[in-house]
Amino acid sequence: MHASLLLASTLAGAAYTLTPGPGFLALLGIGAAQGRRAGAGFILGHLAGDVVWSSLALLAIVGARAIGPLVFDALGLACGLYLGWLGTKAVAVRRRSAGVPLAVVARPLLRGAAFGLTNPKGYPVAVATFTALLAGHAAELDWRALPPLLAAASVGFLAGDMVLIWIAGAGGVRRLYRRHELWIVRASGLLFLGFAAAAIAGAVPGLRRAAAR
Repeated sequence: MHASLLLASTLAGAAYTLTPGPGFLALLGIGAAQGRRAGAGFILGHLAGDVVWSSLALLAIVGARAIGPLVFDALGLACGLYLGWLGTKAVAVRRRSAGVPLAVVARPLLRGAAFGLTNPKGYPVAVATFTALLAGHAAELDWRALPPLLAAASVGFLAGDMVLIWIAGAGGVRRLYRRHELWIVRASGLLFLGFAAAAIAGAVPGLRRAAAR
């Protein structure tokens, strides 16, 4: 297995963790109300959801590749379109979302685990993100690659979590985020659009070859 494939999985894990979403907003609220320690508990609990959804995503991606390149390319196209839809919505957002709740959370670790495991967007976003970043290594995706890919993704999760824990305790960062939330959301939308373009670019050539047969 090439190191570039493991690096791509690590980057996918970090991107999945760091892209602003409901969990990120909840973390800012808990960090603002209770400090970095509570924020760390929440995000480490959320890691359970990250691992579960990403494991299922990698199973789907490797399984699609094992079935045949056509299924993998179709999955890549669908994921690219989904990411494009998310990105377009984020870029076009016009008004500020509701304020981040600052209520005290008694058990941040359990709250984070429940939040991560019940996030309805966890699985499709994980599939889309990993598909986009692993598309260039499709030939290496088999069942033997699954454990090291998940291990590499977990490194990305932990790296992303460390960044988020630091953010949760930085008052200046929280104030900056709230002041410029609209533009940060739009910037995350551009990131999604970039992933969408990568996924579609990786899928279209294979679909064209299949259609030409």
